Amino acid sequence: MATETHAAASEHAQGMPQLDFSTFPNQIFWLLVTLVVIYFVMSRVALPRIASVLAERHGAIQSDLDKAEQMKAKAVEAEAAYNKALVDARAEAQSIVDAARAEIQKEVDVAMAKADAEIAVKAAESETEIKAIRDSALSAIEEVANDTAVEIVNAVMPAAADAKAVKAAVTARLKG
Repeated sequence: MATETHAAASEHAQGMPQLDFSTFPNQIFWLLVTLVVIYFVMSRVALPRIASVLAERHGAIQSDLDKAEQMKAKAVEAEAAYNKALVDARAEAQSIVDAARAEIQKEVDVAMAKADAEIAVKAAESETEIKAIRDSALSAIEEVANDTAVEIVNAVMPAAADAKAVKAAVTARLKG
């Protein structure tokens, strides 16, 4: 008997039991049972968890994209506000420069008018002084000419010297 069990065992031990055609229906049954169990476990437990994780990731990504879009819009608004502030600042700076230039021009005009008035006063004073000097010089020339003419006439003709006649002749000659 021991030899029979040993012979039966050697018959079965000849190859892999999975390849034994006599056990195929049993293997197919357990394969189907295992696949059905795996399907139900996957469809009821694993796949819903995976789907929720994917939905959560999609929501997070969409939220991040929405935030990025909002930040981009804020950045565009900030840039527009910056550009507007820059334009306003340049315009204000230009108006300040124009106002300063106008104020300086007013001061220059006032200084020029004051200088022109001072120059006109000094010119008038100078003309008055020049006229006084000229009149003084002319009267001095006339006096010297009269004295010289009287002395010359006295030297040439001592008896005929009339001071009034000589003065009238010198005055007539000086006037032209």
